[in-house]
Order: sequence, then C-alpha cells, then structure tokens
Amino acid sequence: MSRRKTERLLNLVICLLATRRPLSAEQIRHAVPGYDAGNDEAFQRMFERDKTELREIGIPVEVHKDPWDDEPGYRIMRQAYELPEITLEADEAAVLGLAAQVWQRANLAEAASGALLKLRAAGVQTDESAAGPLELRVDTRDPAFPGLWEAVRDRRVVRFDYRAAGSEVLLTRTVEPWGVVSRRGRWYVVGHDRERDAPRVFRLSRINGPVVPVGPPGAVTVPPGVDIRSMVGYRDSLLPERAATVRVRQGTCQWLRQVGAVRPGDDGWDVVTLDFADAEWLAGSVVGFAADAEVLDPPDVRDAVIRRLKGALA
Repeated sequence: MSRRKTERLLNLVICLLATRRPLSAEQIRHAVPGYDAGNDEAFQRMFERDKTELREIGIPVEVHKDPWDDEPGYRIMRQAYELPEITLEADEAAVLGLAAQVWQRANLAEAASGALLKLRAAGVQTDESAAGPLELRVDTRDPAFPGLWEAVRDRRVVRFDYRAAGSEVLLTRTVEPWGVVSRRGRWYVVGHDRERDAPRVFRLSRINGPVVPVGPPGAVTVPPGVDIRSMVGYRDSLLPERAATVRVRQGTCQWLRQVGAVRPGDDGWDVVTLDFADAEWLAGSVVGFAADAEVLDPPDVRDAVIRRLKGALA
C-alpha cells in the first residue's frame, strides 16, 4: 500500500471516529485530504474502495439513513471500534510503554491533526479524545530514518553515502536492509552490504545525504533466524566499558539514578556513578536533563556534553 493511500485511509478513520454525527459523502470528500474535489466519479470510486478496505480489515464503517435527508451518512461508532479491556503483565506493559516513547515524531501525526482541523473548519463538531491514541510519532532526528524505515517495510534495496567512525571520507553503500533498531539512544540499520558482500551495521547519524531506493519493492529477503538486535548489541559490546560520575540535582534525573549508584552530595546535589561504553551516547542522555545534571568524569564525556550544549546555543 502506498504512503499516500495509507494516509488517506488513516484520515478517513479519524474523520469518522471524531465526528459526533454521521457525515455525508460530500462532507467527507472536503474534510479528508487525498480525495479528488473536482471529479465526482473518481471520488465515488475511491470512496467505495476505501470503505470496502476498512471493513475488510475489521473497521466498522456504518451507514446511517436519515428520513429527512436524501444522502446517507457515515461514521464509526467508538463502542464497535474500540478493543475490549486488556490486562497486561508487568513486562508486557513495559514493552508497550517503550514503544509509546519511541513513536514521537512522525508525519502521520501531522496528517491526523490536519484532518481534524479541516473537519472543524467545515463546521463539524469533533471529539478530539477519540483521535488522541492515534497520534503516532517517532523519536529520532536522523534524516535517514524515514527512507530506511520505508525500505525495510517495502523490502527494497537502498543506496546512501556513509562516513565510517573516525573518518571524514564518504563511501557509497548499497544495502539490503533487514531492520532498523534503536540502542542506547542511537539508531542503526542492519542489512547485507553489497559492496562488501557481508552483513553490516550502519549508524543512521553517519549517513550523509538522501537514502535512495534501488530496484523494485520485494527484492530483499531477510535470512531466516537472523537477530538484528544481537548484531547491534555485539557492535556496541566491542567498546570497553567504563565508569562515569555525574552530579545530579536532588529530586531529578530519575533515569540516571535508576541505572547507577547514588550517594549524597553537597548543597542539594547527589552524585551518581554509572557504567557506560559509548561516550557520545552518555553525553546525549545527560544533555537531556539540562541544568539538573553535570558530568564530573571522565573528560571525554564532559567534553562531549559541552560540545553539544555549545552547538545548541549556536
């Protein structure tokens, strides 16, 4: 399914969930991005296909006929759409919470809010709480992420320029992507490097320029039994583990307190000692606590924090 069609179907679901009364096809046509506002016949065909597809995947699009109106209305009743109450074990809830933190910056969230805005502009009262859980976001600022995510989804070969660690030289890589993984605050793509004819792990922040699709979708086959998470973990395990000392303000920086050993400090501060392997990763984590955390040792982590803060100031 194309991205345009996916966004249109998502917008249609949000539209029919958020409205407090059934909407006519004409109202939907003007409220949902992606429908042709100029060709009646094309809109009718597309709208009928979309309703059929939603019903086939279990989304109950209901038709309401008003005796005082010639046009039927459409909506999705929340009671029929929502899942029953789900009971989760502690580890299952933790996984879902982690997933919710990962999705924090995605284009679909913009499409969803845009659909609601157009509904309100058309005079349709909306229930925004119905659409709240549909706001999907991805917490990564790496420009390469969307292109690689789509390539993994479509099983498509990609090509990009890559800068290896400790080098300023850019080399072009042609990769059959198997998956995109987050580890210790960094994102990696794992796949088969055609230039080296071997599995490789690439850090997204070292990809320079666009990720270019190569060849048709469906051309990539993930080898059976491959564990991309362990491949990324093995890569990180090559770095020596060290100890860092971080000063944290009392009552703050709960994550640092959970992963390290805490001892009381002076003047409203505590001192946390924690193990780490990647200096840049630790620096990125500490910077997120702003003025509530200060790296005391080792010097390379402290320098990395200062460099990031200066960059943000600039």
